Amino acid sequence: MNELNQRNEQYTLENVRLETGFLYSEGKIVGTDTALFAVTIADGKIKEIRPGQTTVGSGGFDAKGKLALPAFRDMHIHLDKTLYGLPWKAVFPKNRTVKDMIAREQEIIPELLKTSVERAEKLIMLLQGYGTNFARTHFNVDPTSGTKSLANLLRALEHVKDSFGAELVAFPQHGLYYTDSAGLMKEIAAWEKVDFIGGLDPYSIDGSIEKPMDLTVQLALDNKKGIDIHLHEGGESGVKTIHYLIDKVLENPALQGRTFISHAFALGYMSQKDLQYTAERLASAKVGIASSVPFRNMLMPLPQLRKAGVEVLTGNDNVQDHWGTFGSGNMLQKANLAAQLYGYETEFDLSRCLHYATNGKLPLDDSGQRIWPNVGDEASFLLVDASCSAEAVSRISAVDGLLHKGNIVKWSNSSQI
Repeated sequence: MNELNQRNEQYTLENVRLETGFLYSEGKIVGTDTALFAVTIADGKIKEIRPGQTTVGSGGFDAKGKLALPAFRDMHIHLDKTLYGLPWKAVFPKNRTVKDMIAREQEIIPELLKTSVERAEKLIMLLQGYGTNFARTHFNVDPTSGTKSLANLLRALEHVKDSFGAELVAFPQHGLYYTDSAGLMKEIAAWEKVDFIGGLDPYSIDGSIEKPMDLTVQLALDNKKGIDIHLHEGGESGVKTIHYLIDKVLENPALQGRTFISHAFALGYMSQKDLQYTAERLASAKVGIASSVPFRNMLMPLPQLRKAGVEVLTGNDNVQDHWGTFGSGNMLQKANLAAQLYGYETEFDLSRCLHYATNGKLPLDDSGQRIWPNVGDEASFLLVDASCSAEAVSRISAVDGLLHKGNIVKWSNSSQI
């Protein structure tokens, strides 16, 4: 993104602020202690961490006391369908059901594919500007797109391979059988670059829970992929789909820890008793939930899921596309939104909310011991204009620097000598 990008030789970041512990008053956490360090990087990893404020030497960079945090990870986004980079356009006032939107996509996809490489790259740059260096991105697999959506996305990712990482989900946006997409999914599932097999509302789109879910599971098993399905259904079919997938994963241990349900709105409508039962089953099968932390009239029970041991991922989902208007690309904003929705406002709780942006990685554990960064860790982190994680979450602090595997992707308001 600038002249400091892709610096592969050894170098040192001086005066990096790291969290070192919690501050207490009357037995309660009231603040976060920090100190300045010099962090040496070589071969994409952290080679040395030395305490103390230092003068920048030859080949060094001055972080000027900015706080280092783990790089952000967007775990649910559609890089292939963004309108970002085109003139502003809110969602179309019609076409609000999923099937309506499928019809809409069939009209606009041919034109969007013409510029999807450039637009995906622009969206990636937006994410990087907000401190994200990795995404799990879904891409369309449908008769209108064919294999072009995947091919174009791979081209865009190749162009940013030194500054951004991704895992790919083959997503039958138009249904497996509602449109004739099953054959295409079988073809694309064999591609080495594809990491997950996706799915979409099997009952409301394809008219059956079992038939599309069985194909999805079989494709994942046959091709040694994970599963990440979209499930918007909130009624009985949504609940049944969740438990049907859990059963399938329990029957096939190879899918445990590699299976996710995106959105899973049915969880938000459950009684506390049913939610607890379902959360325990999800945790037992190691089936995770990927959420965009929606806010309208839906409050997803993410804290309850995490308490039960369910892996919870978060992402932006839409960033100015024909499905949604409000995506910003800022994962720190997602952490802030989660804090507001779930009533987290103490130093401790705000610091824990950072996990929504980092996919679980935190500088301090719950007891205040520093667990990140460590020598040997991948040198992927950001520099933020904040005194601590809690302030960064509360104020959605500006990101001044981003490193991806040692490559400096973004660097501002700092100096090089």
